[in-house]
Amino acid sequence: MKDNKKRRLKNVSLPGNREGAAFTWRKLMPSHRRYQFSILHFSLFILLFLLIGCRKDLCYNHDEHSLSVKVDAKVTWEQEWERTYDYNWEELWQDHWALDYDELRPDIAEGVRVVAYDTDTDGKPVSETNLSANGGRILALPEGTHDLLLYNNDTEYIVFNDLHAVTRATATTRTMTRGNFSALHAEERTVNQPDILYGHFEEEHWAERTLQPVTLEVTLRPLVYTYLVRYKFNHGLQYVALARGALAGMAESVYLNDGHTGDDAATVMFDCSLTDYGAETRLRSFGVPNYPGHHYTRADGSPATYHLNLEVRLKNGKYKTFEFDITDQVEGQPRGGIITVTGIEVTDEEGSGGGGGFDVDVDGWGDYIDIPLPLS
Repeated sequence: MKDNKKRRLKNVSLPGNREGAAFTWRKLMPSHRRYQFSILHFSLFILLFLLIGCRKDLCYNHDEHSLSVKVDAKVTWEQEWERTYDYNWEELWQDHWALDYDELRPDIAEGVRVVAYDTDTDGKPVSETNLSANGGRILALPEGTHDLLLYNNDTEYIVFNDLHAVTRATATTRTMTRGNFSALHAEERTVNQPDILYGHFEEEHWAERTLQPVTLEVTLRPLVYTYLVRYKFNHGLQYVALARGALAGMAESVYLNDGHTGDDAATVMFDCSLTDYGAETRLRSFGVPNYPGHHYTRADGSPATYHLNLEVRLKNGKYKTFEFDITDQVEGQPRGGIITVTGIEVTDEEGSGGGGGFDVDVDGWGDYIDIPLPLS
């Protein structure tokens, strides 16, 4: 046994040189220690690799941790349904109107679209981002100066035009026809009510590369307003089964960048609800044409006029139509308000004569039903 140990030690170099020393310690170290030593070295190598990879990939190459354009839009909403001009309806509100002033305020939208326009390339769009109602990160925004157009992206009847150029971008609404409808204003397009629309324009926003996100606070303001239209009957309301109306002379379009309305007028159609005094509707509109501006005249120089229609179907199946000149009311309320017409009558002869009644349903309008036309 002693002779064998001596023979093994003769083959082991003394720790006089590095090569021999390393060989000596490897030979003298127990096998299980050598295994633990190898695992330790391998683990340290993996940890070093991950640290280097994180430093290179996660910190320097990723936008979140590098110098890049990071703009976070923080969105708030101005929920106004009308603007005060000749009438301050919030102060003049009547308790017996069966609804509160605040009930007419529009809801906030479900989401926001952001279109960025590059001011150095004739205002061409360079990116488009959809955000939540509270806002979020504006994506794909290059460094430089941009005009930012924001509007809600949850509309159904709104039609957007010329979004390729921020100064010409407008919103209008879909055409609607009504059987046997006599035009209140010649040459006006008959349209559906627009959806609630909000907008905000951020001119010449400088987007720069930063390490930390830049917060952009924006307030989306209404581009569509509400008219509470009230038809008051003097007599014969008990004979009325259905009611609807139209308002002629209203703006056909609105510009998204600053909220001014176009020159062209349109007739907005709507349905009514019957009340204890007559009929009522909450009519959405872009307001009057050419506002702000020379909104008391048309593009051809003629005076601006506004006319209201009411069509009722009686319980005996007959129809009756009323028309009202409401120019004086709308002039003082160019963007939302309250319109009231009175003195409406259905005579007993009109209400009692004819057939024996019909089912009170919108389908009962028959050939008179509204038809929204599909987009071309």
